[in-house]
Amino acid sequence: MSKVKDLKLAKQGKLKLEWAEDHMPVLMQIKKNFEKTKPFKGLTIGACLHVTKETGILMRTLKAGGAEVYLAGSNPLSTQDDVAAQLVKDGINVFAWRGVSENEYYWCVNKVLDAKPNITMDDGGDLITTLHRSRQNLIKNVFGGTEETTTGVIRFRAMEKDKVLRFPVIAVNDAMTKHLFDNRYGTGQSTIDGILRATSVLIAGKNFVVGGYGWCARGIAMRAHGMGARVIVTEVDPVKALEAAMDGFTVMPMDQAAKVGDIFVTATGDKDIITGKHIRKMKNGAILANSGHFNLEINVSDLERLSKSKKRIRENTVEYTLKNGKKIYLLAEGRLVNLAAAEGHPCEVMDMSFANQALVAEYLSKKPKLEPKVYGVPRAIDEKIARMKLKSMGMSIDKLSKGQKKYLSSWKEGT
Repeated sequence: MSKVKDLKLAKQGKLKLEWAEDHMPVLMQIKKNFEKTKPFKGLTIGACLHVTKETGILMRTLKAGGAEVYLAGSNPLSTQDDVAAQLVKDGINVFAWRGVSENEYYWCVNKVLDAKPNITMDDGGDLITTLHRSRQNLIKNVFGGTEETTTGVIRFRAMEKDKVLRFPVIAVNDAMTKHLFDNRYGTGQSTIDGILRATSVLIAGKNFVVGGYGWCARGIAMRAHGMGARVIVTEVDPVKALEAAMDGFTVMPMDQAAKVGDIFVTATGDKDIITGKHIRKMKNGAILANSGHFNLEINVSDLERLSKSKKRIRENTVEYTLKNGKKIYLLAEGRLVNLAAAEGHPCEVMDMSFANQALVAEYLSKKPKLEPKVYGVPRAIDEKIARMKLKSMGMSIDKLSKGQKKYLSSWKEGT
């Protein structure tokens, strides 16, 4: 049972998945191993992830491992309908289509939960939070979950702190082979890609304001700088702000940046990074985009309230004419610009992120005795993925000699 936009789109989706397979060698090797070992035989895996071609390869990998797989989209605008259609033909139970309403979104989430999953996979936390809020009778079936992104990890750590988390969750986002690459290089490139597809503007020479300086924001700032922009970073964390300054970027409060910015991108995981007080100060023609998981970073209600009219100029670009006569451009409704206006992260970086998801799911399938807390990815899995990725790139590294290992593990040798 599935619900997608149109099964006739599967032909194009199949081609996208073939492309992804050719560019995700680590996950394909894991899939090959799973076909032999069947670690998920008899298990149901429920996922709430962005339905992209890369996610499709992960779903196929889990199915190859013997799992019954159910998938809902984790964002109203990130589903690639052609990929969703092909996954249904592949035997994946998919409940996702681009442009779902809020009610439809949670209907899809609940259809996944109806399958009584044993392992959950989240991107943003909606599957697990829905379980804990309204489907608690199903929690007994779950022996572990995973979380893909910073926003979800924040939510689950809050649940752990409040002592309401009912089963262990592994923070895939915190793996070194995830956030150092996916968040930085993936978000950096795909955010610029989304902005360019939505606007086709020249980035060189513009004042490019990045809200935040976590790993995603670092990647965005780095890529914008590489394209010739003058990058301004806004932060609340003094250490991150100092790091941004040492990286060569201008640091200032959003109140000041609002007056000079040409392009604004938020990537903080928090709400109200750009509000009405900032919008009032912006230049005519300012472009607003968001790469944080939820559409709360830019206060769109404030933008609506300050405007006298709006019209869609291009796909994923709406022109708001403010009451003061200035024009402000909002991309992708304030949702994830890299997924709504582009295709999300490149396959090569999601290869590592989803390798983590697959191997962590295998780890959970063995039912380790874990308390209901948030855990990091086991170091052995992180290092295994890094070695597999290096091998796929034709690279190898040195090994410590016995003498070197002894030196590093001893305190007896002097200077």
